[in-house]
Amino acid sequence: MDATFEGSEKEEAYYSSETVDKSTVLDYSHLLAGFWIRFWAYLVDLLVIGSVNRIVIYPLFELLDISTKKTFIFSPIAITTAITFFAYFVLMTKFKNQTLGKIIFGLKVVSLKEERITWGTIIFRELIGRYISKLIWVGYIIVAFTPNKQGLHDLFADTQVIHEKLYKQKSLKSVS
Repeated sequence: MDATFEGSEKEEAYYSSETVDKSTVLDYSHLLAGFWIRFWAYLVDLLVIGSVNRIVIYPLFELLDISTKKTFIFSPIAITTAITFFAYFVLMTKFKNQTLGKIIFGLKVVSLKEERITWGTIIFRELIGRYISKLIWVGYIIVAFTPNKQGLHDLFADTQVIHEKLYKQKSLKSVS
């Protein structure tokens, strides 16, 4: 009995010395997060912030006998809930590059300039950019129309929101 291996035709073709086309190189980059997925993640974030305000902030104000009526824009409850809102986005984005809504939907904030997002970029994106986008709702809606799917706050801070585990394939022609 002969102990030589005789493979199938597929295996022989695979191991044969056929030339391989090396002119095309594949590049995989993260898929950008569009308007609707970011919208749903933002709604989850609003639910989290609203829950924290209703479970912690409002009972604390009642306990301290501080009025919870929003009689004017700078009432104590309005200031405290605004601090909760902005602190949530700043701290979650700085330490996780994601909020809870983004974690649920597999999204992540990345910087276009730096490897890690700096405090300056985070504060600029989340405080100044988000404040402007909140005042002018077009700041969020432009995500659907910009080529890199960036909101106004992303454009200001040179950031993008990407899908953490989804990639798109690009073919690049090499010059070798």
